[in-house]
Amino acid sequence: MTEHQQGGAGTATSTQKAVIEAKDVVAGYLPGVNILNGCSLVAYPGEMIGIIGPNGAGKSTLLKAMFGLVKIHSGSVMLGDRDITNLRTNKLVEMGVGFVPQTNNVFPSLSIEENLRMGLYLRPKKVQERLAAMWDLFPVLHDRRSQSAGALSGGERQSLAMARALMMEPSVLLLDEPSAGLSPVRQDETFLRARRINKTGVSVVMVEQNARRCLQICDRGYVLDQGRDAYTGGGRELANDPKVIELYLGTLAKDVDEAREQ
Repeated sequence: MTEHQQGGAGTATSTQKAVIEAKDVVAGYLPGVNILNGCSLVAYPGEMIGIIGPNGAGKSTLLKAMFGLVKIHSGSVMLGDRDITNLRTNKLVEMGVGFVPQTNNVFPSLSIEENLRMGLYLRPKKVQERLAAMWDLFPVLHDRRSQSAGALSGGERQSLAMARALMMEPSVLLLDEPSAGLSPVRQDETFLRARRINKTGVSVVMVEQNARRCLQICDRGYVLDQGRDAYTGGGRELANDPKVIELYLGTLAKDVDEAREQ
Protein backbone atom coordinates (compact mmCIF):
# COMPACT_ATOMS: atom_id res chain seq x y z
CA MET A 1 0.00 0.00 0.00
CA THR A 2 1.19 3.50 -0.83
CA GLU A 3 2.30 5.73 2.05
CA HIS A 4 3.38 9.35 2.19
CA GLN A 5 4.74 11.76 4.72
CA GLN A 6 2.06 14.44 4.49
CA GLY A 7 -1.68 14.35 5.12
CA GLY A 8 -4.57 16.21 3.53
CA ALA A 9 -4.34 19.98 3.17
CA GLY A 10 -0.66 19.71 4.05
CA THR A 11 -1.26 19.54 7.80
CA ALA A 12 -0.28 16.01 8.85
CA THR A 13 3.36 15.17 9.44
CA SER A 14 3.28 11.44 10.21
CA THR A 15 3.38 8.73 7.62
CA GLN A 16 -0.13 7.93 6.44
CA LYS A 17 -1.60 5.09 4.43
CA ALA A 18 -3.83 5.71 1.46
CA VAL A 19 -7.57 5.89 2.03
CA ILE A 20 -8.24 4.72 -1.52
CA GLU A 21 -5.86 3.77 -4.31
CA ALA A 22 -6.43 2.76 -7.92
CA LYS A 23 -3.36 1.09 -9.38
CA ASP A 24 -2.69 0.38 -13.07
CA VAL A 25 -6.41 0.15 -13.79
CA VAL A 26 -7.46 -1.12 -17.21
CA ALA A 27 -11.23 -0.84 -17.61
CA GLY A 28 -14.00 -0.29 -20.12
CA TYR A 29 -17.70 -0.64 -20.79
CA LEU A 30 -17.32 -3.38 -23.42
CA PRO A 31 -15.06 -6.44 -23.57
CA GLY A 32 -11.88 -5.63 -25.47
CA VAL A 33 -12.68 -1.89 -25.62
CA ASN A 34 -10.81 -0.17 -22.80
CA ILE A 35 -11.28 3.45 -21.77
CA LEU A 36 -8.67 3.29 -19.02
CA ASN A 37 -5.26 2.00 -20.01
CA GLY A 38 -3.21 1.64 -16.86
CA CYS A 39 -4.55 4.53 -14.80
CA SER A 40 -3.42 5.12 -11.20
CA LEU A 41 -4.64 7.44 -8.44
CA VAL A 42 -4.16 7.66 -4.69
CA ALA A 43 -5.93 9.71 -2.01
CA TYR A 44 -4.69 10.06 1.56
CA PRO A 45 -6.69 10.86 4.71
CA GLY A 46 -8.25 14.30 4.54
CA GLU A 47 -7.08 15.06 1.02
CA MET A 48 -9.08 16.67 -1.75
CA ILE A 49 -8.08 15.29 -5.16
CA GLY A 50 -9.03 16.79 -8.51
CA ILE A 51 -9.14 14.88 -11.81
CA ILE A 52 -9.05 16.93 -14.99
CA GLY A 53 -8.42 16.20 -18.65
CA PRO A 54 -9.92 16.55 -22.13
CA ASN A 55 -13.27 15.06 -23.08
CA GLY A 56 -12.99 11.31 -23.53
CA ALA A 57 -9.88 11.02 -21.36
CA GLY A 58 -11.60 8.57 -18.98
CA LYS A 59 -12.17 10.83 -15.97
CA SER A 60 -15.71 9.73 -15.14
CA THR A 61 -14.87 6.17 -16.15
CA LEU A 62 -12.14 6.10 -13.50
CA LEU A 63 -14.58 7.13 -10.76
CA LYS A 64 -17.15 4.61 -11.95
CA ALA A 65 -14.52 1.86 -12.05
CA MET A 66 -13.49 2.72 -8.49
CA PHE A 67 -17.16 2.50 -7.47
CA GLY A 68 -17.85 -0.82 -9.18
CA LEU A 69 -19.93 0.59 -12.04
CA VAL A 70 -17.41 -0.19 -14.80
CA LYS A 71 -15.68 -3.55 -15.09
CA ILE A 72 -11.97 -3.49 -14.24
CA HIS A 73 -10.11 -5.96 -16.49
CA SER A 74 -6.73 -5.61 -14.77
CA GLY A 75 -5.20 -3.56 -12.01
CA SER A 76 -6.73 -3.00 -8.58
CA VAL A 77 -8.60 -0.63 -6.28
CA MET A 78 -7.76 -0.71 -2.58
CA LEU A 79 -9.74 0.87 0.26
CA GLY A 80 -7.22 1.01 3.06
CA ASP A 81 -5.97 -2.58 3.32
CA ARG A 82 -9.01 -4.07 1.58
CA ASP A 83 -9.17 -5.00 -2.09
CA ILE A 84 -12.46 -3.58 -3.43
CA THR A 85 -11.83 -4.23 -7.12
CA ASN A 86 -15.13 -4.89 -8.93
CA LEU A 87 -17.17 -5.15 -5.72
CA ARG A 88 -20.88 -4.33 -5.92
CA THR A 89 -21.85 -0.73 -5.21
CA ASN A 90 -24.02 -1.54 -2.19
CA LYS A 91 -21.06 -3.32 -0.59
CA LEU A 92 -18.80 -0.34 -1.29
CA VAL A 93 -21.29 2.03 0.34
CA GLU A 94 -21.31 -0.19 3.45
CA MET A 95 -17.50 -0.12 3.46
CA GLY A 96 -17.31 3.67 3.37
CA VAL A 97 -17.23 4.78 -0.26
CA GLY A 98 -19.69 7.48 -1.31
CA PHE A 99 -20.45 8.35 -4.94
CA VAL A 100 -22.37 11.28 -6.43
CA PRO A 101 -23.09 10.87 -10.16
CA GLN A 102 -23.30 13.86 -12.46
CA THR A 103 -27.00 13.41 -13.30
CA ASN A 104 -30.05 11.57 -11.92
CA ASN A 105 -28.59 11.91 -8.44
CA VAL A 106 -31.77 12.60 -6.42
CA PHE A 107 -35.26 11.10 -6.18
CA PRO A 108 -37.34 14.01 -7.56
CA SER A 109 -40.70 12.72 -6.32
CA LEU A 110 -39.49 12.44 -2.71
CA SER A 111 -38.96 15.27 -0.26
CA ILE A 112 -35.50 16.45 0.74
CA GLU A 113 -35.73 14.64 4.06
CA GLU A 114 -37.00 11.45 2.42
CA ASN A 115 -34.04 11.56 0.03
CA LEU A 116 -31.65 11.77 2.97
CA ARG A 117 -33.38 8.92 4.78
CA MET A 118 -32.94 6.80 1.64
CA GLY A 119 -29.21 7.42 1.98
CA LEU A 120 -29.18 5.63 5.34
CA TYR A 121 -31.48 2.71 4.65
CA LEU A 122 -28.64 0.36 5.65
CA ARG A 123 -28.36 1.91 9.14
CA PRO A 124 -31.84 3.04 10.24
CA LYS A 125 -30.86 3.46 13.90
CA LYS A 126 -28.52 6.34 13.03
CA VAL A 127 -31.00 8.34 10.94
CA GLN A 128 -31.66 11.13 13.46
CA GLU A 129 -27.98 11.57 14.28
CA ARG A 130 -26.98 11.78 10.61
CA LEU A 131 -29.90 14.03 9.69
CA ALA A 132 -28.77 16.49 12.37
CA ALA A 133 -25.24 16.43 10.94
CA MET A 134 -26.54 17.10 7.42
CA TRP A 135 -28.81 19.94 8.56
CA ASP A 136 -25.76 21.51 10.19
CA LEU A 137 -23.63 21.10 7.06
CA PHE A 138 -26.41 22.11 4.63
CA PRO A 139 -28.73 24.52 6.50
CA VAL A 140 -30.62 25.44 3.32
CA LEU A 141 -31.77 21.81 3.06
CA HIS A 142 -33.07 21.88 6.61
CA ASP A 143 -35.10 24.99 5.89
CA ARG A 144 -36.77 23.25 2.93
CA ARG A 145 -36.70 19.65 4.16
CA SER A 146 -40.38 19.02 3.36
CA GLN A 147 -40.08 20.32 -0.19
CA SER A 148 -40.00 17.99 -3.18
CA ALA A 149 -36.49 17.40 -4.49
CA GLY A 150 -37.83 17.85 -8.01
CA ALA A 151 -38.44 21.54 -7.30
CA LEU A 152 -34.81 22.24 -6.41
CA SER A 153 -32.37 24.18 -8.60
CA GLY A 154 -29.34 22.44 -10.09
CA GLY A 155 -27.04 23.66 -7.32
CA GLU A 156 -29.51 22.64 -4.62
CA ARG A 157 -29.84 19.19 -6.16
CA GLN A 158 -26.07 18.81 -5.99
CA SER A 159 -26.16 19.76 -2.31
CA LEU A 160 -28.85 17.16 -1.67
CA ALA A 161 -26.99 14.48 -3.62
CA MET A 162 -23.82 15.15 -1.65
CA ALA A 163 -25.72 15.14 1.64
CA ARG A 164 -27.39 11.82 0.83
CA ALA A 165 -24.02 10.25 0.01
CA LEU A 166 -22.66 11.56 3.32
CA MET A 167 -25.45 9.98 5.37
CA MET A 168 -23.46 6.72 5.53
CA GLU A 169 -20.38 8.53 6.91
CA PRO A 170 -18.04 7.57 4.07
CA SER A 171 -14.27 7.81 4.45
CA VAL A 172 -14.02 8.88 0.80
CA LEU A 173 -16.49 10.72 -1.43
CA LEU A 174 -16.32 10.43 -5.24
CA LEU A 175 -17.85 13.41 -7.08
CA ASP A 176 -18.48 13.20 -10.83
CA GLU A 177 -18.47 16.72 -12.33
CA PRO A 178 -20.46 18.36 -9.51
CA SER A 179 -20.42 21.81 -11.19
CA ALA A 180 -21.60 20.62 -14.63
CA GLY A 181 -24.41 22.74 -16.06
CA LEU A 182 -24.32 25.31 -13.25
CA SER A 183 -23.82 29.05 -13.55
CA PRO A 184 -20.39 30.45 -12.51
CA VAL A 185 -21.80 31.59 -9.16
CA ARG A 186 -23.39 28.20 -8.45
CA GLN A 187 -20.18 26.49 -9.56
CA ASP A 188 -18.21 28.42 -6.94
CA GLU A 189 -20.78 27.49 -4.30
CA THR A 190 -20.44 23.82 -5.26
CA PHE A 191 -16.65 23.91 -5.02
CA LEU A 192 -16.79 25.60 -1.62
CA ARG A 193 -19.34 23.04 -0.46
CA ALA A 194 -17.05 20.20 -1.55
CA ARG A 195 -14.19 21.82 0.33
CA ARG A 196 -16.37 22.19 3.43
CA ILE A 197 -17.19 18.48 3.28
CA ASN A 198 -13.49 17.73 2.92
CA LYS A 199 -12.70 19.80 6.03
CA THR A 200 -14.95 17.50 8.08
CA GLY A 201 -12.35 14.78 7.47
CA VAL A 202 -13.80 13.10 4.38
CA SER A 203 -11.33 12.50 1.57
CA VAL A 204 -12.79 13.84 -1.68
CA VAL A 205 -11.95 12.70 -5.23
CA MET A 206 -13.57 15.01 -7.76
CA VAL A 207 -13.76 14.87 -11.55
CA GLU A 208 -14.16 18.35 -13.00
CA GLN A 209 -14.43 20.06 -16.37
CA ASN A 210 -13.76 23.46 -14.77
CA ALA A 211 -10.08 22.61 -14.53
CA ARG A 212 -8.62 25.86 -13.23
CA ARG A 213 -11.09 26.24 -10.36
CA CYS A 214 -10.74 22.58 -9.48
CA LEU A 215 -6.95 22.79 -9.26
CA GLN A 216 -7.15 25.97 -7.18
CA ILE A 217 -9.04 24.28 -4.35
CA CYS A 218 -7.59 20.73 -4.50
CA ASP A 219 -4.58 19.53 -2.54
CA ARG A 220 -3.40 17.44 -5.46
CA GLY A 221 -4.49 16.92 -9.03
CA TYR A 222 -4.32 14.32 -11.79
CA VAL A 223 -4.42 15.13 -15.49
CA LEU A 224 -5.85 12.21 -17.47
CA ASP A 225 -5.23 11.77 -21.18
CA GLN A 226 -6.21 8.75 -23.27
CA GLY A 227 -6.99 6.69 -20.20
CA ARG A 228 -3.70 7.33 -18.41
CA ASP A 229 -2.57 9.75 -15.71
CA ALA A 230 -0.36 12.05 -17.79
CA TYR A 231 0.53 14.50 -15.01
CA THR A 232 0.12 14.62 -11.27
CA GLY A 233 1.15 17.12 -8.62
CA GLY A 234 -0.09 19.76 -6.22
CA GLY A 235 -3.26 21.49 -7.37
CA ARG A 236 -1.78 24.96 -7.69
CA GLU A 237 1.45 23.50 -9.01
CA LEU A 238 -0.42 21.93 -11.93
CA ALA A 239 -2.50 25.07 -12.47
CA ASN A 240 0.73 27.03 -13.00
CA ASP A 241 2.65 24.36 -14.94
CA PRO A 242 3.42 25.75 -18.44
CA LYS A 243 3.10 22.32 -20.03
CA VAL A 244 -0.28 21.61 -18.42
CA ILE A 245 -1.49 25.10 -19.34
CA GLU A 246 -0.37 24.68 -22.95
CA LEU A 247 -1.72 21.17 -23.48
CA TYR A 248 -4.85 21.12 -21.34
CA LEU A 249 -6.06 24.21 -19.50
CA GLY A 250 -6.67 26.35 -22.59
CA THR A 251 -8.59 23.56 -24.32
CA LEU A 252 -10.58 22.71 -21.19
CA ALA A 253 -11.60 26.33 -20.68
CA LYS A 254 -12.90 26.37 -24.25
CA ASP A 255 -14.87 23.16 -23.61
CA VAL A 256 -16.51 24.74 -20.53
CA ASP A 257 -17.45 27.89 -22.45
CA GLU A 258 -18.97 25.85 -25.28
CA ALA A 259 -20.96 23.73 -22.80
CA ARG A 260 -22.44 26.88 -21.22
CA GLU A 261 -23.52 28.23 -24.62
CA GLN A 262 -25.42 25.05 -25.53
